[in-house]
Parts: sequence; C-alpha cells; structure tokens
Amino acid sequence: MRTHLALTLIVMGGLFAAAGPALAQETFLVAQSILADRKAVFGTVESSNVVAARARIGGTIVHLAVREGDHVERGQTLGAIGDEKIALQLGALDAQIAGLEASVAQAQIDLTLAEALFAGGTIPRIRLDEARTALTVANNAHRARRAERSVLAQQLAEGNVLAPTSGRVLKVPLTAGTVVLPGDAVATVAEQDFILRLRIPERHARFLKTGDLVGLATEPGANGDPLFGTIRLVHPQIEKGEVVADATVPGLGDYFVGQRVRAWISTGERAAFVVPAAFVITRFGNDYVQVQQGGGVIAVPVQLGREQPRPDRPDGVEVLSGLKAGDRLVRP
Repeated sequence: MRTHLALTLIVMGGLFAAAGPALAQETFLVAQSILADRKAVFGTVESSNVVAARARIGGTIVHLAVREGDHVERGQTLGAIGDEKIALQLGALDAQIAGLEASVAQAQIDLTLAEALFAGGTIPRIRLDEARTALTVANNAHRARRAERSVLAQQLAEGNVLAPTSGRVLKVPLTAGTVVLPGDAVATVAEQDFILRLRIPERHARFLKTGDLVGLATEPGANGDPLFGTIRLVHPQIEKGEVVADATVPGLGDYFVGQRVRAWISTGERAAFVVPAAFVITRFGNDYVQVQQGGGVIAVPVQLGREQPRPDRPDGVEVLSGLKAGDRLVRP
C-alpha cells in the first residue's frame, strides 16, 4: 500500500515537474498568519432607529400613498389627512376677503374724490382725513383676513403626512377613512442604515472589542463574495447570559428587518497557514499542493481545515499539515 502511494506521488510529481518549466505560472509564498479563532453566531438585521410618521392635525385620512416594504425618502408624502371644518372656514374667509377687497376699492375711490374736492376748496381737510383713515382701515381689515386664511391654508397643508427619515416602511396600521388625532402614528419607518445586532454568550465577552471583523455567511443562491463588517458598539450590560454587540455591514439594505443571519466573530487568535483555494488540487479524495523544489515542482499532500475568507483573500483556506513557512506554491 505504501509502495503504491509512493509511486503515485512520484508519478504525479513527475507530471507536475514536467509541466512546471513550460509555463510561467503564478506562485504563492507560504507564511504564517495570525488568524482569529472564529465562532459562528446568529445576528438579527435591525434598524438603528425606528421612527413614526405622525399626524400633525386631526381629521380623516383621505388617502395613503405607501404600504409595508416601500422605500421612502425624507420629506416624502406618505398620506393626506382632510378636515371638512377647515374647508368650510376657508370658504367663509374667501367670501369675507372678497367683500373687503370691494371695500378697499370703494375707499380708494372716495379718497381720490375727496382729494380732488379738497384741492378745489369744496370740502374741509377733516373730510379728506376721514377718507384716508377709511382706506387705511379697509386695507388693514383685508390684510387681517388674508392672514387668517394663510393660517388655515397652512393647517390644511399640514394634513400631508411626511416621512421623518429615509428608509423602509415597516407598518401602516391605518386605512383610508380612519379618523386620527394630532400625534397619531400613520406609518412606522425604519431608518435606512441597518445594523447587525449580535447576541453572543458571555464567556466570549472578554474577546469582543470595537473594530473587530465580522463575516456574514452568504445566503443560498446569493452572488458574490461573503459580506464583511466591523463591530461598532459592544453594549456594557449582559442580558440573560448574552453580550449584545452592534456591527456595521455594508449591503444589509437587501435583507429584511428582523431577518436572522449567520455570522462569524473572533473569539481569540492563533497562528496558522492560509493559502488561496486555487492552489489546492483534489484527486481521489486527497488534497495536494504543488511546491517548488530545486528546479522542478512536486506534489505534496496536505490536510485542509476550514475556509478562512478575508477581505484581501476571499478564497483563503487553512492548511493544518503538510506545509512549512517559506514553501513556494505553484498554481496548477
């Protein structure tokens, strides 16, 4: 059995050695790396802030422009609240303003006539002053009514429910036709910057610190490399035997709020050899790497550990035995 394995390795080594000088192949220098001793935990995708879009006036919801799951921008109209009393008051003020405009026009005509008569010496100055005063009173009354109408128009405009922040709509608990009071929540919006909230057993609390790397396992069918993030906050209080930590991970906007995601965190450090997976050859259930030796290339059997993806080497894999520092690998 040993003789057969030795012959197999010699034959494979001869093939690799023969192929080595013919092509300028990519190489990799084996060096010891300090790896984080990772542990798999589950995290929950949450929003750092969940705010309510509230009604500013009382009335009846005329229409809703959003539903659960929609993305909204800050200041976007989510719905409208109508109040029939405000519409009636606006109609009354419009009628008063129209009457006051007629009064202003008549007062202006009276003042013009009084000025002409006073210039001809027909009327005394007191009549001219009375005409000017009447025009001033009419103008002031007209401006007062227009100001009252502006107040009501602003109240009517405040019937538009605006998004307090950019993000995703989580809940719309009301429907069109619902009566609301000032301050009632019309919709709940999760802020756009999602975080990953991790709950870790307390025995690992002493290993956690701000800035540690967090890796997310890719979902089935997801494209691209695994997502990486960093821990931004470790909560100082332990709840139910668990440490709560918040991590910032780019790309969480594609997840559902409240979705549970498997993540890898660091629980210590150790020395290991990590090589790109592209340098590993698997034949008949055994793993080999091509190592430069002398003027040729030989096949060396190795024992692989778990994958060790990192931002600079997403396809990294740990080698438990078979290599030493300084070996130069040749990519097959």
